[in-house]
Amino acid sequence: MEELLKIEGFSLIKGDPATVISSVEFDSRKCAAGSIFVAIKGFASDGHEYIKAASMNGASAVLIDSSRDQERFSVEKILEQVTHDIAIVETSDTRTALGTVSQAVYEHPEKKLDIAGITGTKGKTTITFMLRSIMEAADVSTGLVGTVVNIAGGQKIKAEHTTPESSDLYKMMKDMVDAGDKALIMEVSSQGLKLDRVFGIGYKVACFTNLYEDHIAPNEHPDMEDYFRSKLKIFDSCEAGIINADTPYKDAAAEYAKGKCDVLFYGTEADADIRASSIEHYSEGSESGSIFELTSPWYKGQVKIALPGRFNVSNALCAISCAGVMGVPFEAVKKGLETAHVPGRMQPVPNDMGISVIVDYAHNAAALENVLSTVREYALKRIICVFGCGGNRSRTRRFEMGEVSGRMADLTIITSDNPRSEDPLAIINDIVTGIDPTGGIYETKPDRALAIKYALSIAEPGDVVIIAGKGHEDYQIFADRTIHFDDVEVARAALDEVKEERQ
Repeated sequence: MEELLKIEGFSLIKGDPATVISSVEFDSRKCAAGSIFVAIKGFASDGHEYIKAASMNGASAVLIDSSRDQERFSVEKILEQVTHDIAIVETSDTRTALGTVSQAVYEHPEKKLDIAGITGTKGKTTITFMLRSIMEAADVSTGLVGTVVNIAGGQKIKAEHTTPESSDLYKMMKDMVDAGDKALIMEVSSQGLKLDRVFGIGYKVACFTNLYEDHIAPNEHPDMEDYFRSKLKIFDSCEAGIINADTPYKDAAAEYAKGKCDVLFYGTEADADIRASSIEHYSEGSESGSIFELTSPWYKGQVKIALPGRFNVSNALCAISCAGVMGVPFEAVKKGLETAHVPGRMQPVPNDMGISVIVDYAHNAAALENVLSTVREYALKRIICVFGCGGNRSRTRRFEMGEVSGRMADLTIITSDNPRSEDPLAIINDIVTGIDPTGGIYETKPDRALAIKYALSIAEPGDVVIIAGKGHEDYQIFADRTIHFDDVEVARAALDEVKEERQ
């Protein structure tokens, strides 16, 4: 506690300044002896309402916001709620203070790691996995924070959010440092930046990949301008800024980053600092990918990546840019990219039936178009696309994805994704509305497992079956329940059944 009270703007209202603090929590249910509960006013609730619960769970201290509702949460009323002798500290902004307190309690782990942060609408997950594969190939023990999984000291931890709250993030970084990790690769979401979840973190290298219309909602971003500005905050605290030269937002991003950090561009444009040329697709059995010539300030030569598509060449260039800034040898870069695989991102499902089966997380029109255009480059026969759209999400996305699949796939099997509280058939009808004007051939199969089985049962050697939308997810959300559901597992089982039926 004494260290916290040295932080500018922190004042002790009541309690012992020598109180021992060993953990930082914003969720009262996780509090215990040694915890400091940080009361934050959120979108749906006010953390000051849970001070009593934090106290009952044993919290040793509470951090309150001076801008709180003084009538509801006066010091006197707070003291009436606490169940034992508890230290009460006040500051002007508990949202950012959550990061500041976490830095102090967890002994500034951010200063002991080389950190690379990746932001953008698309590509974050693939880039972080590519870069971690490169770092591990260079024998640099590296942590990962992202959408699919978090990794600390080689141990996988379930990911709840793309970017965790700052207290969880700093605790995770401390675990990484304690386990011997030397670097951290992290996805940085627009919400993570806007809500200061990454407050206090300095990046050795920070990357902006692209921007597409997404996450525009009352509790996320009111408009594209807010979305873009939130993304750009990543350049406020980095040594090197890496920007995709192939995005129309490159100039605006560079203008923002200028003067804050060194700026480099990656892409296929001739003036990009890190550039790919002579791009070729390769296919080896159920594996496919790209080979290209690399030019950069650090490396020059041929690079092979184990993921197909020009968009994955772009992702690889971003990972290469980070590796260059971080001083990784070229041999490790090549080895890491050649072996990098990402769960649910252009993930092949091997089989001996001559059918190419791919699971991908594409859950908006731009991502689905990228996947289908990539597959079209090497598909010998038909492209069969199986997908649905999430409930309680943008209806526009349904029309747009339907239009893309109707235009680009030879056959679309429309099914359910995560219907949530919506009627699955209503969602399917919205997708049909998007497909109909294209004249594309489609069928509807609301049961996702049956839709996947049906697509595989009608597929012939040379066909490509794309199972899109859920990728790495291992669940399906309905109005009244959430079930285990993994597209890869379901596809494997269906392939076994189809093979047996054909014998």
